[in-house]
Amino acid sequence: MTKEFEGRTEQEAIAKAIDELHIEREDFDVEIVDSGRKGLFKKNMVKIRVHIGEDEEDQEDLPFIDDSYDDHFDDVVVSSQPLAPEGELEEQVVEFVATLLSKMGYPGTVTINFRKDHKLGLNIDSEFSSIIIGRKGKNLDAIQLLANVYAGQIDPDQKIIVDSENYRMRHEEQLIRLAYKTAEQVKRTGRSKLLEPMNPFERRLIHSALNDVDGVDTKSEGDGLYKQVRISCTRR
Repeated sequence: MTKEFEGRTEQEAIAKAIDELHIEREDFDVEIVDSGRKGLFKKNMVKIRVHIGEDEEDQEDLPFIDDSYDDHFDDVVVSSQPLAPEGELEEQVVEFVATLLSKMGYPGTVTINFRKDHKLGLNIDSEFSSIIIGRKGKNLDAIQLLANVYAGQIDPDQKIIVDSENYRMRHEEQLIRLAYKTAEQVKRTGRSKLLEPMNPFERRLIHSALNDVDGVDTKSEGDGLYKQVRISCTRR
């Protein structure tokens, strides 16, 4: 299901969608149809397109994520307060991402929210957060990829994780809910279901979530980085 909403700002349009559809923000994806850039005499309304309930049917490939960064939240504690940059690398990476956002036309504040074992977590706070995150996190992953390319020139062992509005954690929760929901459908119908293409980290979430669920089995199918998880019924 898709539906369009307008507002003076992106946040106002999203608020209208939440109010009219009676759903939570994490239950839908937002696509920016018109960012409302100023015209010759006035600023246009921001128009968004809301996508709901497309997880199982949308077979569009997810955005590219280097699988060397697919364990970004393993044993990581995110700080409740921004951390001050430590050393030249952290300062340069924060400045790089902030400059990148500015050149994109969607400026934001870039802060550090965790650091551990050559992993550095960056958070973007911006009024354009939905655009920065993008459909299924596509824009956010592109920013993360560029940040890693830049950081790799300074320290090849450094890994950069870029997030905004806690999108990555919410996405993980959505995947786990999808896993349980699909498992129930498979047990009820007795027919296996094939999920959308996922990167290694996302597939591991599905496998782990259903590992102890009776009556279903999971396996990855396909070639390359993006494979699909098949959930099958083990009861006859």
